[in-house]
Order: sequence, then C-alpha cells, then structure tokens
Amino acid sequence: MTAVVNPILLTRQLDDWRAAHGGDAAYRGLAEALKRLMLDGRLPLDAKLPGERRLAEALGLSRITVSAALDRLRADGFVVSRVGSGSYTALPPGPTGGRDPLHHRDAAGLIDMATAVMPASERVHAAYAEALASLPIHLPGHGYGPVGTLALRAAVARSYEAMGLATSPEQIVIAAGAQNAFALLLRAVGRPGDAVVIDHPTFHHAIDAIVRAGLKPAPVALTPTGWDVDALTATIDRARPRLIYLIGSHHNPTGRVMSAEEESAIAAAARRAGSLLVFDETLRELSFGPPPPPPRHLGDHVVRLGSTSKSWWGGLRVGWMRAAPAVIEAVVRSRASLDLGVAIIEQLAAASLLAGDQAPLVERRRQLAARAGHLRERLAAVLPDWETERPPGGLSLWVGLPRPASEALVASAERLGLRIAPGTRFGVGGAFQRYIRLPFTLPESELDQAVDRLAEAWDRLESRPRRARGPAEGVIL
Repeated sequence: MTAVVNPILLTRQLDDWRAAHGGDAAYRGLAEALKRLMLDGRLPLDAKLPGERRLAEALGLSRITVSAALDRLRADGFVVSRVGSGSYTALPPGPTGGRDPLHHRDAAGLIDMATAVMPASERVHAAYAEALASLPIHLPGHGYGPVGTLALRAAVARSYEAMGLATSPEQIVIAAGAQNAFALLLRAVGRPGDAVVIDHPTFHHAIDAIVRAGLKPAPVALTPTGWDVDALTATIDRARPRLIYLIGSHHNPTGRVMSAEEESAIAAAARRAGSLLVFDETLRELSFGPPPPPPRHLGDHVVRLGSTSKSWWGGLRVGWMRAAPAVIEAVVRSRASLDLGVAIIEQLAAASLLAGDQAPLVERRRQLAARAGHLRERLAAVLPDWETERPPGGLSLWVGLPRPASEALVASAERLGLRIAPGTRFGVGGAFQRYIRLPFTLPESELDQAVDRLAEAWDRLESRPRRARGPAEGVIL
C-alpha cells in the first residue's frame, strides 16, 4: 500500500525550515527542507504528497510558492508526478542507479563526518589474501550456508569464550553485518505492531529496521550520564515488548558504557516480560581505557550482536548473532526466503582477523582516543558554548548545541563543504534537534578544518560575522 504524507505531520517536521534556509527565497528554502527530510529518512520515499492547495494551507504559504518548490524538486529528481495520481517523493538516480545524492557531490575539499567509520586496518588486506589462499577447499561445495561457515562460527565462539562467556558454534549465526543480523531477528520473531524498547538516542539504522519490519519503537531516554534503569524496567513491565534493543558497549552515538549491574537489572525485567533482550556490541573493542564489562550469561532470552565493520573495516560486511539455539533456528528458518548466507570469502577473511594478530586494534584504539581528545579540545576552543562529554570509547561525540537547530546547522554546514549527521537521525519523532553527532575518525588536521567550518556554519545561522580564530587552512568560504 502506498504511503500518503499527512500535511499536518509534514508541517511539524518542517517546523524550522525557514530558520534553516532564511537566506533563500521561500520556494527554494521549502524545497531544500523537503530534500533534507527525504535524505534523512524522515519523509518516506514513494509516498504521495498532499495536493498543492492542502499543502499551502497547512504551511501557511501561497499556492504559487508551494508549486514552485515542487517544480524545483521535480527538476532535481526528488519528486515524480504520475498522471491522474499526483506527486510522489523520490530520490534521483545516481551513476550507479540510486545512491544517496549527497554522496554524488564529493567535490574537492568536502569533509564527510556523516558516517562514523575508519579506513581499513592494514591487517585487512592480509586477511583477504589468506582467505583467497584457503578458498579452493570450499569450491567443490555449493557455497550456500544460512547459518555461516563452521570455521567462522567457531572463531566467534572462541572470542566469547576468551571473555568468559561459554559459547558453542551452535549459538552463532553469521550475517552480512550486525545491522543485517538485527533485521533477520526482527523478521524471525517480530509481529506487525509489536513494541521494541530502545535506548534514546540510538543507532539510526536500528530504528529504520524496526519501522520497516512493521514494529513500533518504544524509546526510553538516556539520562545525562547513562541509562535510566528505572524507566527502562517500568517501560518493559508495562509494554511487555517483543524485543528490547540496547547498545551498552560504547553506545552509538554517545560512547557510554552500561555497567554489569544495569545489564542484570534490565535482563531481569526482560525475563519477567517474556522479551528478547538484544545487546548490540559492535563497538565493544573500541575502548580508550578499561573495556566494558565482559559479556555474561544472563539467560537464554539475551541476544548479542557483533561485527567486524567498526573495528576492522566497514567494507567487510560480516556480523554475527549469539543466541540460544532455538532463536538461531528461528532466524535460519525465516532467512531462507531472504538470502542464502554471507559470501564464503568474506567469512574466511573475518575468521582470519578474529584468529590473527590483534595488535592493529591496540593502535586503532590509541589513535581514536587521541583524536577524540583533540576534537573535544578544538570544539572547546572554537565553540565554547557547545557541550561535549569525554567518551570512554567508540567513534563519535554527541554534541549539545546552545539551541535546537540541528537540521538547520546540517544544511548550513553542507553549503560550506561539511557533511554531518543531525541529532534527529538518532531519535524517534524528530527528537534531538539540540544535538549533532561528530565522529572523530578523521585525521586531526581534517578535524580542525571541520570545526572551523562548523563554527562558520553556526555563525551564519546566528546571523553573526565570523569570529577570528586564526588560520583555517582549506576552509571553503
């Protein structure tokens, strides 16, 4: 069934579009704001837009302004018209057939901080070489495997054993990343309309997966220092959710770590409610000091997700799920109509990384810690009224702005050659307009340039001339 955009809800989503595009003509500002909603995933694609008259009335604009904005969107490929049916949201096709249009405009000097990723570790190339050398023994077989190769499942099991959690290969299923593993779990055990309790903010693709599966995210806000266990347990007791999804080991986007006592209390509430408790541990290995509490056996209702993408390389699309055998069986049964497993060579490379030298991760943690400190210091010097906290690990800072202007700042920064993620991307219902996520994965020189561009973007929003900050090499003005 085709989605229909509610004009009242759309008006709420567009609440600060004039501030974001105050220097533009109204029709251009409205068009850019609608683009941002589509690119940010808050306005569904292939959804029917309200008629021009209804949209103009809802926004308090003239029909001429709305018509001009829609014409601009049609010209840019963000709206398509169907004869006798109306206008529908879309994304313009790129050279490869539909990439995010923002990623087509990688002009020289553009700094991309919208994605929290590191380049591949030097160990990754060697792992692929080892995988290629061992591939021939697998070629006589058919290559399908919805549960994953025994070699990789055993390697993952050994990694849990090394942390003190007894695990057998039968408790592991391999997926194309932790995000894919979570989507497979939702597909296997979720029913349309089921509630999924999440920490708030949280990983934006997890929210997307929940919504696309027909389930309803039930957010529970983090406190200024961590998780509100009382609120979480009360929500679980009341909602009796099908699943609970939490990122306790270097939370994305804040970097915070859940204590063992908090894990136990939440696991007990999940057991009482008959809920599956999912811990996403993809950032576990990226600690700057003491590691998060080791995983413990908290019951067969606890599911743990892991991945190679954050610690080794995002291009190695291998993740896993550790769960009770009954859950694994349900996932494998459900998966058969979706895919037939992960590429063998990817699994061989991942197994090589897990079994091989871990020294590159030590260096990667050291580098990330230094960059996190550098970014915080630079922000404090250039934008002292912005709020940051010292993360114990992870890949990003969760930055508080002086006022709720996240999406407006994103648009302003994009004009200066800086791509960042608004706080609203990590929330439900447009929450976190007062925050942005800033990864510290780039070299320090690029982080310096990024902060200077942020400051310029913020000054433009505040209608102030740029403050003197010293040289800002490479800044696009």
